[in-house]
Amino acid sequence: MKPRGQAGGSQTSGGKIPVNRRSHRAFSSSSPLRLFLIHGGSRTVTPHSARSKSKSKMTPCETCCHSASPSTPTLVPDPHHYLALLDKRCATMRDLRILHAQLVKTGLSRRTLPASRALAFCASPSGDIDYAWRLFSRTRRPNLFIWNTMIRGLSRSSTPEDAISLFIDMLVGSPIEPQRLTYPSVFKAYSQLGLARSGAQLHGRIVKLGLQDDPFIRNTVVHMYAHCGFLEEARLVFDGSSDCDVVAWNSMIMGLAKWGEIDEARRLFDQAPLRNAITWSSMTSGYVRNGRFVDAMKLFEEMQERGIEPNEFTLVSLLNASAHLGALKQGQWVHEYIKKSGTQLNLIVNTAIIDMYCRCGSIGKAYQVFRVATKKGLSCWNSMILGLARNGYAEEAIGLFSQLESSDFKPDEVSFLGVLTACNHAGFIDEATKYLLLMMERPEVKLSIKHYSCMVDLLGRAGFLEEAEELIRSMPMDPDAIIWGSLLSGSANHGKADMAERAAKNMIKLDPNESCAYVLMSNVLAGSNQHEEALEPRFSMKMRKIEKEPGASLIEVEGEVHEFVAGGRLHPRVEEIYCLLDELRLILQDVG
Repeated sequence: MKPRGQAGGSQTSGGKIPVNRRSHRAFSSSSPLRLFLIHGGSRTVTPHSARSKSKSKMTPCETCCHSASPSTPTLVPDPHHYLALLDKRCATMRDLRILHAQLVKTGLSRRTLPASRALAFCASPSGDIDYAWRLFSRTRRPNLFIWNTMIRGLSRSSTPEDAISLFIDMLVGSPIEPQRLTYPSVFKAYSQLGLARSGAQLHGRIVKLGLQDDPFIRNTVVHMYAHCGFLEEARLVFDGSSDCDVVAWNSMIMGLAKWGEIDEARRLFDQAPLRNAITWSSMTSGYVRNGRFVDAMKLFEEMQERGIEPNEFTLVSLLNASAHLGALKQGQWVHEYIKKSGTQLNLIVNTAIIDMYCRCGSIGKAYQVFRVATKKGLSCWNSMILGLARNGYAEEAIGLFSQLESSDFKPDEVSFLGVLTACNHAGFIDEATKYLLLMMERPEVKLSIKHYSCMVDLLGRAGFLEEAEELIRSMPMDPDAIIWGSLLSGSANHGKADMAERAAKNMIKLDPNESCAYVLMSNVLAGSNQHEEALEPRFSMKMRKIEKEPGASLIEVEGEVHEFVAGGRLHPRVEEIYCLLDELRLILQDVG
């Protein structure tokens, strides 16, 4: 097991952990926790008047850290007071450090129960995993609870591989054998790391020990396989149990949806004997992840009909679906529901609302949400900058980017993509060049092909085609089909047949089934009076059985989204639509 970081204090002799003295001093001397420590944390054999006289000569800090001497009364530690504090009054690491100082001072830190309670808090989401590791490493004979607590805390941390290392240490060097509650945290660590193949070896141990039917272990095994894309293995474990609970069903539905098996996920969803909020949320987000936005909205309608209250994650998925569909009324309804239901407006929810309004073209409402948001993270700034840029408010987007640079946040890759998009739409070549050079000066900001593609598109639109092609060839990464498509589009618009042909060949090489390259190349050749050559791209499309993807559009009518495809006749009211088109055609002919 590799050592954890030593932040928050240094190792001292005697195996004791020093208190973080800066936090200790900063703690108010009149706080309820300190007063409880002073008056109720210990019992003394001397009268109360003697205790009061002794305390009156010490500062609050000395009261906590004062060592017993021949002239001071002997204190008999009462563990029940400290256990009560750990259970009911300890809410932050500052509280824990003060309590731990008392445990060390009174010698209670050497007792298993107080030490395990302190470790449990440090290993919790409210604690400090590095401090927990220091507590664990100084425990002489950790029991099963302490081992399990530390492994569980590490599996939730940013370094879940440490949980696996500690589990191996437990197997190899400890007299304590892992039990049924040990394994779920290890499987969770394998899941976090995407190491299902390695986790399968531990699964084999579980089968040998006869623990495969334990519901906690089974659920984490199913989740590990499904989360990592081992769907067949997940299904074998899932189908091999006759009493899978809702947690196992949810893991299978999430895994199938995550890895593109959305129809199979829906089939399993329909078969689920019990559904909770996570089941509905998993299916809704699965539809959104797979681009099935209309299905996501239909599923939400089903939720409403059944009287099921959507949770925060479902609402965010619905906002994303509304954004991609351009369904403003649906998105507004979700926003109103969030306000009325009292759903917490955290960073994720605020960002989703801003993004929805921006994508639906309601930039004023998006900015209103952005302006009044109390929890405004970098993602909110980025969504607003991109929204302004995409809706034609280039100068406003650049101005907001300048405000971001003056704020407590630092622009990241997405922030720069937003401001480059604004420059692209407005044709600001000099400003875009400035931002691109600024990115290169900041090593923490990673230039991606999206930034270069935005710059190439801007140069191509403005007719600086040689510069655009030179930029593509000077990139530190290989160009993709999208960036060659930008150059092809610019060449076609400016009648540069030779450059268009080079761009089209590179585009076809990277994506042979993309019809855009063939169509644009044919149009360029035809526009330069090379009619025979213009037939070759069309002939290649026919030989390769490549069909041009038909255009499609979405409209929202009375809160319902309708999709139309060029030449399509799948809409349920297609006959009425075509009759109306025929009537309009006759009216236009009469008008002349």
